[in-house]
Amino acid sequence: MTGTERPGARPAAGMHNGTIMPTDARCLVEADESSATVRLSGVLEPTAADPVRDALLARLSDRPGPIVVDVARLRSTDGSAARLLAEVRRAVTDWPAADLLVLDPAGTVTGADATGLPVYATADEATAALARTPMAAVLAADLAPTVGAARQARAMIADGCARWGVPQLAEPASIAVTEMVNNVVAHARTPMTVRLAPRDSALHVAVRDHSPRQPAYAGLAPLTSTGGRGLLLIDTVARRWGSTPVPNGKVVWCVLHAEDEAARQG
Repeated sequence: MTGTERPGARPAAGMHNGTIMPTDARCLVEADESSATVRLSGVLEPTAADPVRDALLARLSDRPGPIVVDVARLRSTDGSAARLLAEVRRAVTDWPAADLLVLDPAGTVTGADATGLPVYATADEATAALARTPMAAVLAADLAPTVGAARQARAMIADGCARWGVPQLAEPASIAVTEMVNNVVAHARTPMTVRLAPRDSALHVAVRDHSPRQPAYAGLAPLTSTGGRGLLLIDTVARRWGSTPVPNGKVVWCVLHAEDEAARQG
């Protein structure tokens, strides 16, 4: 399978008064629903990385758009902060409109792993970078795991492709989202959130459900098989796709490019 995968979802961090509190760490992750800023404070040691990672992924999977991670009150050992933040950013890079920006006035995020991370020294710089993210270009729908869910998702795909000027991606994206949604209906059987957003000439699609069961893709299905071709269809129409475990579920995502569809049609 292509894409970002992390086997075995870990227990989610606890919630208390708007603060996500890892139970086995000396590092707190504070999130406010009214803001895109998430604050890390305390000591981030290698043993604390897993619950903090899960808290950040939960925030990104449950609230569309990028976040600013404020590490002004964080102490980190052995480059742990840079490794953690880089890993989370890689995990969400192909999710619709998702990103991770770092507010680091004290220079906490250092080392080779910090290369490529968008790090800002002041809150004004981080806020300005956040404002440049085209959050208006995101469509989302919360769907029940019923037979009509795929039809609703396809309607949203058609709407998005028309308004974003990529009508040639409506058909392949509809194929992909149908398989993604039907997998939730057939296997996860949980409520789901479908999101899509454009980026350059590409369309990013994701379905977040509440089952830890990961999709299994073993390549081409035998000709005698009566099923198992759903993931093959996604692999055929998308340039990249994958499944990312998050607390209380997963995010299955794919990326479709207009030039790929033009090449197929030509």
